[in-house]
Amino acid sequence: MKYRRELLAVLVIAVAGAAYMLYATSQPTKEEAQMGSAEPLVSITVPTSYSDSAIVGKRVFDAKCATCHGENAVGQNGVAPPLIHIIYEPNHHGDEAFQRAAAMGVRAHHWPFGDMPQVEGVSRADIANVVAYIREIQRANGIE
Repeated sequence: MKYRRELLAVLVIAVAGAAYMLYATSQPTKEEAQMGSAEPLVSITVPTSYSDSAIVGKRVFDAKCATCHGENAVGQNGVAPPLIHIIYEPNHHGDEAFQRAAAMGVRAHHWPFGDMPQVEGVSRADIANVVAYIREIQRANGIE
């Protein structure tokens, strides 16, 4: 009886380890994402024009955020979530949530991507412009 429990424990550990290895090897690394191999998580409609604030925000986003969150904030499989998603609508994640995430980082709480580090080299004004950019894309996709 004792050996059966030990054998069962070893089998459970082996199956869990194999499942983890299959999952880990199927997910792109952040380095792969930086090289453009990670797939977007959502399909979106891009606005035909942006406000002046959103144009500045797009530049900041492309320089500081797109490496992880993908072009036009569509997320990247295995790397970072899409910001063009109902979870980030203004009544759930207000503009200040974006400010705090950039300034202090944020612990993972909606997605299995791990914690987000703080973003170096951006000001509150930069992030306000990034938020304007994200909100305009959200509105173009029915996220109010």
